[in-house]
Amino acid sequence: MSGDRPARWTRRHLDLLTETGTTTAPVIDPAAVPRILPDHDLWDLWPIQEENGATSVIGGHELWMALSAPAFGHPEERHDQARIRLLGRNGDQWQDLGNAFADGASPGSREWSGSAVRRPDGTVSVYYTAAGRRGEARPTYRQSVIETRPDLIASGGRIRLRQDAEHREILRSDGRMYLPADETDGAPGRIRAFRDPGWFRDPADARDYLLVAASTAWEDTFTGAIALAAPGADGWSPLPPLLIAEGVNHELERPHVIVHDSRYYLFFSTQRHTFHPAGSAPTGLYGFAAPTLTGPYEPLNESGLVLQNPSDEPDQAYAWLVLPDLQVISFANYRSDLGSDPRGAEAAQARAGFGGTIAPTLKLTLDGLTTSAAPITPDLRATARS
Repeated sequence: MSGDRPARWTRRHLDLLTETGTTTAPVIDPAAVPRILPDHDLWDLWPIQEENGATSVIGGHELWMALSAPAFGHPEERHDQARIRLLGRNGDQWQDLGNAFADGASPGSREWSGSAVRRPDGTVSVYYTAAGRRGEARPTYRQSVIETRPDLIASGGRIRLRQDAEHREILRSDGRMYLPADETDGAPGRIRAFRDPGWFRDPADARDYLLVAASTAWEDTFTGAIALAAPGADGWSPLPPLLIAEGVNHELERPHVIVHDSRYYLFFSTQRHTFHPAGSAPTGLYGFAAPTLTGPYEPLNESGLVLQNPSDEPDQAYAWLVLPDLQVISFANYRSDLGSDPRGAEAAQARAGFGGTIAPTLKLTLDGLTTSAAPITPDLRATARS
């Protein structure tokens, strides 16, 4: 594959970061974000896409997926119970279509973020992260990139995925470019990464690719990277990284690419506590742009910052995803009254300050290497119909 050396996200870039109105989300009014699933936390949404990138629509409903877990205990514990949920959206109304997969179908003990594409034969390729191992006594942090390809069934007004499709690991870290994510102990934000597979079809060659949140094998700490993988005769193979943040950041999560005005825009999310030093840059959506999928990439807005939480609500939203029409979705995370690190708050206090639902949708404007974001109305907030 042609392309330049991996782009490097450095402290020099982050020193150019400033909080501006065009790169800062408005403060979220908690009363304006009703829960989509009243009894479940909901986070990390993604659409089921058509092969042209558009959101799939069945019977008037857009098809979406998200992570979900029962809404009790400390919100951080949701990662140890996460399941992929299937959702339908019709205008401003959401329909809960239940867990995407049968109990025990995943080779992991829980299901983490991914992406999905509907194929011409009516199946859906769901790429996701299997965390831990099926049947383990306590959660571990082994991460496996999985594909399952169930039939999409729509009958009697009900939409579901057929439950008997195989779930198989399709991509592994090679140990040379990327560290294996196989730790027994840890916690989100403090573990190596090989997860969050993001599907992308490159219009330049009409091939499918996966982008993966990864950890480079060349350094010991703060090894965040975005890996690229391509399918071949013997399955998916890792390619050199698109972006590395060695010495700057530990996790570049939910990487994805859109093409706009002949540029490839690479986006990812990261949190303030995964920077080095911690808190040296805000939780936000960051991005780079290039003339081709493999680069060379340059940071957007000079620093890479595309959208940050406001300084007085530094954790209000997370897991941003830019859609091809430049809508930006995310989920409502923690309110600022929980202190400097809401993850360490007591369970009842953290639960009271946690959103666990869809955040207000924003609209992104792209002008070469310059971006701006603004609220849009109506947005994706709504009350679900079960």
